[in-house]
Amino acid sequence: MGSPVEVEEVGVASRDRVGTAHKGVVRHHDRGLLAIGLYKLVEAVLFILVGLGAVHFIHRDLGSSALRLATRLRVDPDGRLVSWMLVHLDLVTATRLKQIGVGTFFYAGLRAVEGAGLVLEKAWAEYLTVGVTLAFLPWELYEIARHMDWVRVCIMVANLIVLAYLLWWLRRNRRARMGGVR
Repeated sequence: MGSPVEVEEVGVASRDRVGTAHKGVVRHHDRGLLAIGLYKLVEAVLFILVGLGAVHFIHRDLGSSALRLATRLRVDPDGRLVSWMLVHLDLVTATRLKQIGVGTFFYAGLRAVEGAGLVLEKAWAEYLTVGVTLAFLPWELYEIARHMDWVRVCIMVANLIVLAYLLWWLRRNRRARMGGVR
């Protein structure tokens, strides 16, 4: 009879983690869940950066920062684009920047939890992602109806693909747990 280490090396360990041996069978990550999880983690990083930018500009002159950026990018500071941006930046207050920061940090945290859970193939993360995606669909539809552009449409299509895949995945796994795949 071998030691516990030898048993694990043979591949009959009783651990039940993704990618580890379990009764001689190695379980691999589902590529779809891994891709969606990584996508959610990238989103989390981007929203953290937006939140940091919002917090950074609290109590700073957004107009002069925009003019400096336009100059660095060699954009005409007297042009229509910069003038339009300056008019809209004047409307942004410190309170609004704080709200943007808090909102984006919350959203980044939600995306990070979704992403980590999906990468680890946790069932709760699959249900959480379905729920969050469904919750944001009406808002996305409203935004597309208000002002349609290719960015909004692409985001909506990506979210619908994620939703369809997760619903398929959850249904498939539920059938497998109940005794057989049809």
